[in-house]
Amino acid sequence: MAISVIQVKGACQNNLKNLDFEIPLNKITVVTGVSGSGKSSLAFDTLYAEGQRRYVETFSPYARQFMDRMDRPQVDTIQGIPPAIAIDRKDPVRTSRSTVGTMTEITDYVKLIFARMGQLHCRKCGKSVVPETPELIWQRLKDFAQGSELVITYPMPLDHITPKEVRRSLARNGFDRIFFNGRIHFLEDWESDLNPSELNVVVDRVMLRPRDRSRILDSFEQAYRFGSDRLDIWVQPGGRLSFSNRLACARCNIDYSSPLPNLFSFNSPIGACDTCRGFGRTIDIDLDLIIPNPSLSISEGAIKPWGAAADGRPEHKDLIRFCRKNKIKTSAPFRSLPASQRKAVIDGTSSYYGIRGFFNWLETKTYKMHVRVFLSRYRSYNICTACNGTRFKPETLLYRLNGLNIAEIYSKNVLSALNFFEDLSESPKDEVGRLLLEEVQNRLRYLRDVGLGYLTSDRQSRTLSGGEVQRVALASALGASLVNTLYILDEPSIGLHPSDTHRLIRILQSLRDLQNTLVIVEHDPEIIRHSDFMLDVGPQAGEKGGRITYFGPTKRVKGSLTGQYLTGEKRIPVPDKRRQPMKSEWVAILGAEENNLKNIDVRIPLGLFVCLVGVSGSGKSTLAEEILYKAAKRSLNDPQGRPGRHKEIRGLSRLSEVLLVDQRAIGRTPRANPLTYTKAMDPIRRLLAETKEAKTQGYGPSAFSFNVDGGRCETCKGEGYERVEMQFLSDVFITCPDCGGNRFKKHILRIRYNKKNIQDILAMTVHEALAFFKDHPKIINPLKPLSDVGLGYIRLGQPVNTFSGGEAQRLKLSRYLKSGDGSHKLFIFDEPTTGLHFDDIGKLLNAFQRLVEEGNTILVIEHNMDIIKSADWVIELGPEGGDAGGKVIATGSPEDIAAFGNSPTGKFLDPHLRGNATLTK
Repeated sequence: MAISVIQVKGACQNNLKNLDFEIPLNKITVVTGVSGSGKSSLAFDTLYAEGQRRYVETFSPYARQFMDRMDRPQVDTIQGIPPAIAIDRKDPVRTSRSTVGTMTEITDYVKLIFARMGQLHCRKCGKSVVPETPELIWQRLKDFAQGSELVITYPMPLDHITPKEVRRSLARNGFDRIFFNGRIHFLEDWESDLNPSELNVVVDRVMLRPRDRSRILDSFEQAYRFGSDRLDIWVQPGGRLSFSNRLACARCNIDYSSPLPNLFSFNSPIGACDTCRGFGRTIDIDLDLIIPNPSLSISEGAIKPWGAAADGRPEHKDLIRFCRKNKIKTSAPFRSLPASQRKAVIDGTSSYYGIRGFFNWLETKTYKMHVRVFLSRYRSYNICTACNGTRFKPETLLYRLNGLNIAEIYSKNVLSALNFFEDLSESPKDEVGRLLLEEVQNRLRYLRDVGLGYLTSDRQSRTLSGGEVQRVALASALGASLVNTLYILDEPSIGLHPSDTHRLIRILQSLRDLQNTLVIVEHDPEIIRHSDFMLDVGPQAGEKGGRITYFGPTKRVKGSLTGQYLTGEKRIPVPDKRRQPMKSEWVAILGAEENNLKNIDVRIPLGLFVCLVGVSGSGKSTLAEEILYKAAKRSLNDPQGRPGRHKEIRGLSRLSEVLLVDQRAIGRTPRANPLTYTKAMDPIRRLLAETKEAKTQGYGPSAFSFNVDGGRCETCKGEGYERVEMQFLSDVFITCPDCGGNRFKKHILRIRYNKKNIQDILAMTVHEALAFFKDHPKIINPLKPLSDVGLGYIRLGQPVNTFSGGEAQRLKLSRYLKSGDGSHKLFIFDEPTTGLHFDDIGKLLNAFQRLVEEGNTILVIEHNMDIIKSADWVIELGPEGGDAGGKVIATGSPEDIAAFGNSPTGKFLDPHLRGNATLTK
């Protein structure tokens, strides 16, 4: 009897408490719970790790060496688990070659479509180039009057051949007439001293009549055979018509090679632009980075890499000498200098190297690390001038489908491209072309259905948000049409506006209906409501989590913390009052038109909790991160790249700092922990070093660090375990035999403060540490904010690279939760509720309100209604994504947005403001 469930027994990965549970096959199971409760440990570190590990081990040892190896999870047994695929947001795409099209395999099919159906156009005359068969020529001759005289000839090149050889060759083939000067001449009348480059050899002279069709077609075939697939027809009266039976323009006498599929791939040398090699961009110096403040004079350091006079750099001295010699004012603002003088400084002259000459010289020294680092500060990527950013060779762009080349098709958004290929599907006459078009259309429909209709196929994958990457991968999974597979998804609703959630739900159900099993880590109530089963992990986070508080059909959920929020028993309250904007306290972004923004003006009130909302792709991240953040950092002399296109930003002078707080991992090394991150480790090490026994033994603070030699165990280098490589099997981690996993030498562990050694302290939770060190403000002050943001459960020695996305974000946020220092900071958050349970969102909101009370401004890009309803001010972009978005459609309080009839967000926000948004309808 076949097993209908995945049976798991004794799961104790990370904080899981020896769990036994079952996951129904061919169903959608949602795993939910507070941040840090063990959801990812259950779904990814246990189920996915084992499913993937077993699949990889079915391959030969030779094949396994090329595959990623998964560590065996800490579990007793798992039965009935199918091959697993994880679709998450943890590993962002970093290569510039990856696009939405390559991720979904759309480009693989489109290049085959172009190779099969593309219409070549001559690069000189622009007319269509197709092999002109005899039948096609006959159809074109119908434009001429019946009875017209036709002289059918073929060209014979005369290179390296004597007149005697010409006559002998033509006679051997039965030809004795040639055509020149508008008349037919016999071969013996040909005057070789005229020295033409080729002869027009007459094949036939015939009248254009239907009854002579067969004869005319035979003459075309014969002319092609002897003329290397070229022929001419001289119409009397009229003129010359040139035809070719190969891929060549007979009018311009240009041959073209046959279109191979790789000609239409920017990842192949055959099709990639020779200048940018298929990247679409080239790197060069950025004058905005070299001269960030043109209001400064040369003496004051306008040329940033060369510094000011006081810095004494030789390049600056050379520049001063050049300016004196050429009477260029070194005390005037650089922008006020005449254009010719600025050009001389930048481009140099015959006697002076200039800025460009300096950087060109540095290019010859890039084998030195410090030179590469220096160059990276003053260079940026620009659109390739050879291909205009299309990534393709000019030859590739000569091919068109329905009038568009491949780059123009890739630049269309998903919705427009889908319409294009649906129109195109009526044209193919062969089965192969029809199947290729179906594959492209299916993938475009999947992208549309997961709410990504605004993306273009040429959009770089590394510019996508984590949620967008995950939904693109989900569309790819549907396109692959796999069956009997376990899919593990990590919050596929990230970045998705509530108006698009129903489409995502249909996609997930379609994947399930293909006999697949879906395990989804999710907090979106709508997706939870449409799942078959729910598994709630908790009841709290960290050591107080790792248990199953509810498992069963979603519709019967009750009792657990998640169930209380879903049924409305618990809810995040609407604020009693909202802060109001002050007339003069605004940051105004004028003329924003980067990406799809429509030259908009946006005013952000300072000192408030502001939400930037709108459907997916409406331009929120472009406005907040590409324009506001980068422009603000540049104004603070800390450039983070070129800001997006805009006219002006007013009010930045009121800000002391601008911070972008995201959920990216804090570090990759397991050596970083909450103590080292908050700088509380230093006073703890000093406290231990000041004990009587430590002083007697001569131990300083460094003896209590596992990052440097001295007190740490030298066998495991302070890691507490040793890695045993198993070659083609998963590596095995064993406890260090010398320190027993304690990370320090035995004599260091004998040093105690209030009966606790360094290892005992690292094992404490934040709550325990606050009580233990209550008399030490230098330790309490950096640790207290961790408790305030809901991280009191984490252990002081827990590696930060094991933190969930929500935990990492709150750890970063805790740095700024302190008594106001009088400065005014702007915090920008892009979907901070990612990975957060309803209960975690309440804690995050408390941190936001505290930051605002201290005089700061919070700008949050968010779709979560609990966050939006708690804001003081809301700015909505839209009305749709992509080209149909980029406009400001509403601003005001959450109540104003809910009352605005044309707001896509308002209709979802209204029930939350009224307090009647629950799981059941």
